[in-house]
Amino acid sequence: MAYDFTKLKNNLENIGYKVSVFDTKEDAAKYMDSSINGKVVGFGGSVTLREMNLFKMLSTHNTVYWHDEKPENMTVMETRTAASQAEIYISSVNGISEQGEIINIDNTGNRVAAISYGPSKIYLVIGENKVAPDYESALFRARNIAAPLNAQRLKRKTPCAANADKCYDCKSPERICRNLSVLWKKPTGAEYEVILIKEHLGY
Repeated sequence: MAYDFTKLKNNLENIGYKVSVFDTKEDAAKYMDSSINGKVVGFGGSVTLREMNLFKMLSTHNTVYWHDEKPENMTVMETRTAASQAEIYISSVNGISEQGEIINIDNTGNRVAAISYGPSKIYLVIGENKVAPDYESALFRARNIAAPLNAQRLKRKTPCAANADKCYDCKSPERICRNLSVLWKKPTGAEYEVILIKEHLGY
């Protein structure tokens, strides 16, 4: 049974976000593909966006920068910088509370920085598995579910990557959880649209 986004949608709208809800990732991708045209677009690191095939769709009629699909003539850092300076930035999140608090944990910091400031419009794409009942649960999810699974996917030599079971607050040089971002309310200065999808997506 799909998660009922009614409460979350209302709470997000009450704190300033535009919110769109979709039954499937295909529907959400089509909506975003039709809404974004002729723009410079940046992507944050995201399994969700890959599962939506969004990079390939948008790249046919936009200039899209994503370090997961690095251009041959650019370094990873150059690609991340170009993405953060784009007109539009697209990312998923690591956790969101039903009250609307949005949490991301980052390594380099490019994703949390671009979500917070820079682009004129930010899309945050969120599958139903990212929703937690309150702030503490959303933070727990980001640290103990999303981060270990991402560390395992990236083949990092960290305690959490071995079993993807929990955060060990490690001192490993390959630790990926180095930046924490919490959007208590919609930041000023940019347009934000939250895309809620009634499917499990990403970590």
